[in-house]
Amino acid sequence: MNTSRFIATKVAFAGNKSFTNWIIRIAICAVALSLTVMIVAFSMISGFKKEISNKIFGFWGHIHITDYNISRSIEASPISINQDFLEDLDTLKSIHYQSPLKIIGRNIPGKFAFKTMDVDIKSVYPFAMAPAIVNSTKEFDGVIVRGLGKEYDWTQLEQYIQEGRKIEAQDEVLISTRIAERIKVEVGDYIILNVIKNGQQIARRVTIAGTYRTGLEEYDRKFIISDLSKVQELLLWDSDQVAGFEIILGNLENLSTINEFIAFEILPTRLYSENIRDKFPNIFEWLDLQDFNGGVILILMILVALINMITSVLILIIERSKMIGTLKALGMKNWSIRTIFLYYSGYIILYGLIIGNILGIGLCLLQKYTGFIKLDETNYYLSVAPVNLNVVTISLINLVAFIVILLFLTLPTYMISKLQPVKILRFE
Repeated sequence: MNTSRFIATKVAFAGNKSFTNWIIRIAICAVALSLTVMIVAFSMISGFKKEISNKIFGFWGHIHITDYNISRSIEASPISINQDFLEDLDTLKSIHYQSPLKIIGRNIPGKFAFKTMDVDIKSVYPFAMAPAIVNSTKEFDGVIVRGLGKEYDWTQLEQYIQEGRKIEAQDEVLISTRIAERIKVEVGDYIILNVIKNGQQIARRVTIAGTYRTGLEEYDRKFIISDLSKVQELLLWDSDQVAGFEIILGNLENLSTINEFIAFEILPTRLYSENIRDKFPNIFEWLDLQDFNGGVILILMILVALINMITSVLILIIERSKMIGTLKALGMKNWSIRTIFLYYSGYIILYGLIIGNILGIGLCLLQKYTGFIKLDETNYYLSVAPVNLNVVTISLINLVAFIVILLFLTLPTYMISKLQPVKILRFE
C-alpha cells in the first residue's frame, strides 16, 4: 500500500469544515478558470487561423504556376493552356525528397534524411486576370477581373455568395457587395468592363449573376469574378492562352515542400511556381503571430493557477502541522510526508481541470452553434468569432498544466523538511 497516497486521500475527503476548505475551493476555481481561458483562447485562435486561411486558399488556390518572366504588375504574360506537365501533376501521388537531419528540433550540419511524402492534388485549373474599369449607368470604379476556367471548383466560393448565384454563362460575372455598393448596381443589372490593350479601349457588357462577400476587405473591394473566356477576350488572347494554373491540394502540411518539388522536378524552366503563403506573406505572418499570443495566454493562466495552488499548499501545511509532527515522530521520512501534500495537490488540480474542461469545451460549443460572440468584419475579416476544437490540443493543455503546476508545488513542500517534531508537538 502507498502510505502517502492513503493519508492524502483520507485528508482530502475528510470533509473538514474549517477555513481551509474555502482556500481549497478558491484554488480549484483558479485552476478551472485558468484552464477554461486557455481552452477558449486556443480554440478561437486555431479557428481564426483556419477560417482566414480557408478564405485565402478558397479565393486563390494553394499553388500558382505562371510564366517565369512575369512582371509584378497585375497583367500577366500568357502561356499555353496545353502543357505537358499537367499530365505529370495528374499522376503525382507521392514525392521523395531530401531534408536536413534533425535531432531534438535542431539541424545536424552536413547530415540529411531521405523522406517520402504523399501528395493529394484535388484539382488544377487555368486562370487569367486583367485590370479594368467597371462602370454602370451611375458610377465607375477600378477593379481586377479574375477569369476562372470550367475546371474551377465553385464550392470554394459558393459559400460566400450573398445574393444571386454563381456564373453559368460567358457574359455573366460575380461581383463583391463592396463593388456593387460603390457603383450602385444589383443582381441582374448590366455593367461595362473596360480594358486598355495595345493603345485601344476594349469594352464588354456583362450581367451580374450574383454578389459575394469573403470578409477579406482587400479582395472584396478589388475583384470581379468572370468566366475565363471573358478575360481572354478583354486581353485579346487566343482561347488557348491563360495567365497560369492554380493547384488545389488536399493536405497543406507540407505546402512549401510540394511547391518546390513541382517547381524543380516537374515544371519546364520557363514556368514559375509559387505557393500562396509566399505570395501573400504579410497575412500569413500576421496569422502566425497568433501562436505567440496563445503562448502568452498559456503562461499567464498557468501562473495564476500556480500562485493560487502554492498559497493553498502553504496553508495546508500550516493547518496540518500537528499531523506532520506526529508522522515525523513515528519515523516517516521528509519526502514521504511531502508526497502526501503533493498527492493532495494533485487531487485539487484534477478537480479544477475537470471543471475547467466542462466550462471551456461548453463555452466553445455554445459559440460554435450560436455564434454569440460577434466581431467587426472590417478589422478581423470575420463577423463571428470562429471556434476549432482540437482533442489533441486540449489534451496537451491539460497535461502541460497538470505537470507544470505539480512540479512547482514541490518548492513549498520543502518547508516540511525544516519543521522539527519536538517544537511542533510542544505547542500543540
